[in-house]
Order: sequence, then C-alpha cells, then structure tokens
Amino acid sequence: MAFNKKVLLNRLAGQLMRLGQKWLAKKPAKVVEDKGEKLGRFVCRLAKKRRERVLANLAIAFPEMSEAERVDLCRRTFEHFGRSTTDFLVSLNRTNEEIAESLEVVGMEHFEAALAKGKGVLILSAHIGHWERSSRHLSDLGYPLSVVARDANQGDVNQMVNSVRSGPGTNVIARGDAARGVLKALRANELVAILADQNSDEIFIPFFGKPAGTVLGPGVLAERSGCTVLTGLCIHVGDCRYRFECFGPLEPLPGSTKGEGLMLAYHAWLESQIRLYPEQYLWLHDRWRSARKRGLL
Repeated sequence: MAFNKKVLLNRLAGQLMRLGQKWLAKKPAKVVEDKGEKLGRFVCRLAKKRRERVLANLAIAFPEMSEAERVDLCRRTFEHFGRSTTDFLVSLNRTNEEIAESLEVVGMEHFEAALAKGKGVLILSAHIGHWERSSRHLSDLGYPLSVVARDANQGDVNQMVNSVRSGPGTNVIARGDAARGVLKALRANELVAILADQNSDEIFIPFFGKPAGTVLGPGVLAERSGCTVLTGLCIHVGDCRYRFECFGPLEPLPGSTKGEGLMLAYHAWLESQIRLYPEQYLWLHDRWRSARKRGLL
C-alpha cells in the first residue's frame, strides 16, 4: 500500500483533536484558557512560515509600529487563537447557562428589529475574537441560525469541527455552494452568518489603506434578498469573559453597485474593530495574496 502523507496527517490531526477534547473536558475554564495560550506560544515558536506571515501582514496594516511591537503583537495573536481553540474544543461540555454567564451581551435589539421585517438577517462577521461563541449563543437563545463555513483541509478535522458547531442546533452550510442555502434561510426569515474577510479575487477593496481581494457574494445575496445586514462579533475581554456585540444595520457606502458598497462598508467596520483588538484578528491568513499576484501591492 503506497504511503499517503495527506491521509496520515489527516488522521493525526483528528486524533490530536480527540485527545485534546478528552484531556481538557473536566478542566476549569481558566485552566482551559491557560493551556490554550501555552499552545499558542508553542505554535508561534514552531511554525516559522505562519509566524512570518503574521509579521508580514502586521507590517502592511501597521507600518507605524516598531519591529519589537509587531513581534509582541504576533505572540499575543498566537496566544489568542490557542486560547480560542481549546475553549472551542470543550464548548459542548458547557451548559447554556455557563455560556450565558460568561458573556456580556450588547445590541440584541438589532436582531429583533431586523427579524420583524420578515426578510431574514445576514450577519457579516469576521475572523476576529471568538466567532464560534457568537453562533453558540444565538443558537442557545433559540434563533434559527445557519453559518457559512469553509471545509477544513483535513476530513477528520472538518467532521469534528462541524459536529461541535452544529451541536447547539446551528445549521452549517458549506461555503463552496452556499448561495442556494443562504437564500432559502433568508426567505424563511432566519439568521445567516458569514465570515466575509478572507482572500479572494472577485473584487478589490481598500483594507488598511491597501487593496485586498474580497468576496462579493454577501453583498450580492443581500441585494437579491432584500434582507437586513448586521455586523457582529464576540471579543475576549478578560479571564473567561467575553462581550458579544451586534451593531446596527450596515449601510452601503458609494460603490459601482449596492453589493460593492456593502462590502466597502463591511471592511471599514472591520478595520475599525481590528484597530481596537489587533491581537484578536486572524493575521495568520494571507489576506493580501491576490493583491500581490495582481501587482497591486
């Protein structure tokens, strides 16, 4: 039988996640967070290419920072995502009451007002803070929620992650062919959440003063459905404490189409939030890859 490195890594990643879940299952929330931060620091030291990508992205976004400041912010970024990962792994072990007690909730009136219009609600969030807690909380409250998610590269990991996501009742829509599922949910006056901040080449939008390749789909879906578009995020604010915040309706900025204007407004909102919580953004992602390939940077 031929050696298949991809299959081996897939199985190894799945096994590591299962072991992590079992090891952390009975530990207090603060211990889970501390272990996650240690994991983040370990990965930061070990993953040279990822560390270099974070530092390169920070140089684009924050040219005014010194190198020492970027190195410190890079470390804190890895700590944050290590903490979020371990918390996510054991999230199904926590009761609805435990999740609710750890959250300060702001802006829920925006959901109620949007749903009252009867055309569904598109929630544009991003890879900032602890977005998995956002969906868990909304599902715990009984809102009909679908999330559009990119499948993980490893099949075993993808299955485990989606089982945790769907555990509270959240419907997971695969990103590759999401339009039909999204429109169906919106027509049923449900909530649909999309993390719309990853690299694409559909349209280029200013992001930290530089053009970034961006998906246009969320803007087109909002235009076609007539739904209300809200932004929201869940930020880590202290030991085992989070703030879940929903902002008011997102109004398109001037653009060639309403869909483009909506994505311009989304990126302006996102940049403002990243500047408040820079260590909680996914700088590990190559956000400006398409722009570099097009010679725009």
